[in-house]
Amino acid sequence: MTSSALTTEPMGGADRAALTLRRLELADMDAAACVHRTAFDAALPWLAGLHTPDQDRWFYRERMFSSCALWGAFAESGMIGVIAFRKDWIDQLYVLPGAQGHGAGSALLQIAKGSLDRLQLFTFQRNTRARGFYEARGFRLVAETDGADNEEKEPDALYLWTRG
Repeated sequence: MTSSALTTEPMGGADRAALTLRRLELADMDAAACVHRTAFDAALPWLAGLHTPDQDRWFYRERMFSSCALWGAFAESGMIGVIAFRKDWIDQLYVLPGAQGHGAGSALLQIAKGSLDRLQLFTFQRNTRARGFYEARGFRLVAETDGADNEEKEPDALYLWTRG
């Protein structure tokens, strides 16, 4: 994707404001970390509190920003979604709970799909909403693990998408 900012048509009805997508800068990392933590904790409450807000901000500034392409979805209220991807992998994709189901996640995912021919990602097996989201967008389950190799020790699922 060559553009650094995109504006889409209103999502989810004519009364919704246009969604703006843009490549994130270092100054956006604190907001990205906040979107991540808010969405993560809402989707996976049994794992809430695993990291502090300071740890989340450090992770986005020092790890994600240096190793991934990061894009954000913005509504009138500010950043509502974030995606971090690199060669062959989606590392993060989070949308604020109140903004889910209105196209922000799909629009962010499309940026990664438009940039790469192959994408893999892990999501937790118990995150049925995320699993359904990815499966509906062409990802197929290729493996499930017992979680022994992830930080949360939570069984996860590996998904793959290829351009075809």
